[in-house]
Amino acid sequence: MDQLRSRQIMFACASGLLLPLCFPKFDLGLLAWVVLIPLHLALDQCSRQRAFWLGWLCGVIGFTGIMAWVVTAMTTYGNIPEFISYAILLLLTTYLGLYVGLYSLAVVWLRELIPRYGIFFAPCFWVALEWLRTYLLSGFPWCLLGYSQYRELDLIQIADHTGVYGVSFLVVMVNIAMAELFLWIMPFFRGVHPVKLPWELLTTTAVCMLLSWFYSSAVLSDRHLKDRNTAISVGIVQPNIDQTVKWDASFREETMRRFDRLTAQLGTTMDLVVWPEAATPFILEREQEYQLRLTAWAERAQAPILLGSPALRFYPDRRPYLLNSAYLLDQDGAILGRYDKHHLVPFGEYIPLKSSLLFFLDKLVEGIGDFEAGPGSTTLSFSPKSWITERSIGTRSVKFGVAICYEVIFPDLVRRFAVNGAEFLVTITNDGWFGPSSAPAQHFAMVVFRSVENHLAFVRSANTGISGFIDPFGQILANTPLFTEQASYATIQARQARTFYSYYGDVFAHACVILCAVLCLFGYFRTKEPALTAATPA
Repeated sequence: MDQLRSRQIMFACASGLLLPLCFPKFDLGLLAWVVLIPLHLALDQCSRQRAFWLGWLCGVIGFTGIMAWVVTAMTTYGNIPEFISYAILLLLTTYLGLYVGLYSLAVVWLRELIPRYGIFFAPCFWVALEWLRTYLLSGFPWCLLGYSQYRELDLIQIADHTGVYGVSFLVVMVNIAMAELFLWIMPFFRGVHPVKLPWELLTTTAVCMLLSWFYSSAVLSDRHLKDRNTAISVGIVQPNIDQTVKWDASFREETMRRFDRLTAQLGTTMDLVVWPEAATPFILEREQEYQLRLTAWAERAQAPILLGSPALRFYPDRRPYLLNSAYLLDQDGAILGRYDKHHLVPFGEYIPLKSSLLFFLDKLVEGIGDFEAGPGSTTLSFSPKSWITERSIGTRSVKFGVAICYEVIFPDLVRRFAVNGAEFLVTITNDGWFGPSSAPAQHFAMVVFRSVENHLAFVRSANTGISGFIDPFGQILANTPLFTEQASYATIQARQARTFYSYYGDVFAHACVILCAVLCLFGYFRTKEPALTAATPA
């Protein structure tokens, strides 16, 4: 028995150690299709309680590797002692590991509930738990399993119906099928007559993979049929302002000179220039002198500038508060629109329950006060000059949505911009907090799925990188290295596209949640029946 338990622990640890390799910076996406096999082997002939602890152990190890950047953010830029940072990381990964623990418990429970066929529903539980992680306690859907496939465009186009959750479903299904096949083969080596081949599971998995591939191929075959009348030129500025001096007043002029120089490099052919989150180290609306300078730069570029800057507002009792905002500044000095960040970063932009339970904590992000959430998915618009001068299609404006930093990892939040008429999407961010860790690459990879889900092009401007452009089908057109001062541009498609996912959101994930709830009710009443029968007098 001790040997069996040791082997189970070893297998669970193996899956945990391999899991971070599936994501950037390692980028071994193909590994994701087999990474859970050791965990499933560990769950063979395992009790429910032990299955939970094995899954939890696997999850803690895996998420510790994925989320190691948390320590960098807290120690380097939050001035938190290193040992406290590691303790917070362990607390976070202990929480995230619970989801893998619950999944593992579900696998064993399903085997008992419906022998041979119960395992078919295990991917539904994985998806239901990923969906729960997206919303529970403000939500933290970082590195969902499907994101490991962001480079596999010929498989992930199903996300325009299922969201990233459908790709996670496929990956888990393949892992289960491979594990079940391995468990069927193993008795041959011991000279034991094997159990029946799980051909139903293998066939279902093969069919799902083929359907995904055929659908993705069909979608990608149409992506080159572009309407050139909807192409716009967008320039992005990556200033590479060190986080330690970003809010230093003595460095303000150097920051402005850098933006001036990089914006000038883009020339006068851009339809739109995009600066990163919190680009201005001041409140734009309160600094008339700097606002005039920005207007002059927009006039020189002959294009509006989208830039991040805090907005100051007041409560009815005149108490001030801040919004993390994106302004669209026209070349004549007019503010064409403003989007206020809706989903704030807990402990980064505000402290949950600060007035009561967590009054003793301060934010990890220094240099600026607490923020309030904006109203929601407001779209911005402007008239691309190239549509007027080159193609003579009138003065029609183009609408786009802006997701600020953390917001882009929430699929439902981004798809609401598409529903509201966005023809392309922008995300502005400051990933300087992450340092040279894997977090900027992980963050960038998730944007690929937002493009695929809505079939809209994405523009990303990041203070220290990674900045870049993604086409409506997830193809990375260009991206910049970390910690470089750079101006880049690309031609993207503005499309009035609406996918099933854009219209209906997480229907696939909701279906998985409902199916899991039905199975739980079925299991509950099934276990009650023998007890009721035993209690009935003869």
